[in-house]
Amino acid sequence: MLLQRDKSLLLMVDFQAGLLPVIDGGQEAVNEAAWLGEMACLLEVPVWLTEQSPEKLGGSSASLLVCLNDYQLWQKQHFGAMAETEFREALNATGKTQIVLCGTEAHICVLQTGLGLLDAGYELYWLSDASASRRPQEAAFARERACASGAVAVTADMVAYEWLHRCDTALFKEAHQRFLKPRASRPVRFF
Repeated sequence: MLLQRDKSLLLMVDFQAGLLPVIDGGQEAVNEAAWLGEMACLLEVPVWLTEQSPEKLGGSSASLLVCLNDYQLWQKQHFGAMAETEFREALNATGKTQIVLCGTEAHICVLQTGLGLLDAGYELYWLSDASASRRPQEAAFARERACASGAVAVTADMVAYEWLHRCDTALFKEAHQRFLKPRASRPVRFF
């Protein structure tokens, strides 16, 4: 059940500028996603973002995008990204089997995307500290439902250390200086 970076993809669902102001803990969720997104970029783990009807909800949060030096952006009309044929086929073509999932709203687009991923046979890791909804209890119920369906609840720290795997490499030393050490004293809020 350990995450491996060569099998992983980080999927961020609908962290959109027009939606985030009404999300309980929305900016904290973006901050956690951005931190792990930067780590993913360093470790060459693909980062994908979705946007639901961006003409209505705005594009992805600028504070998130500025942290990512490499990502793929998908626009969708279905709440669950797996219902989008092009997205589903492209994901399958990556050969990745472990999906780390986060975003807003946890009980709608994130949950429906997660259930679609599970149904398609992917290992799903629900990034608890970066998944939020307008009402916090909705996010908690979404995580509970996803986990009851086969997902595994994780935190950004768990994912980062599993991707790093060991502490005696130059990559770990760089990650430690840039990401892990500055983060050590920051409190974490779980949604």
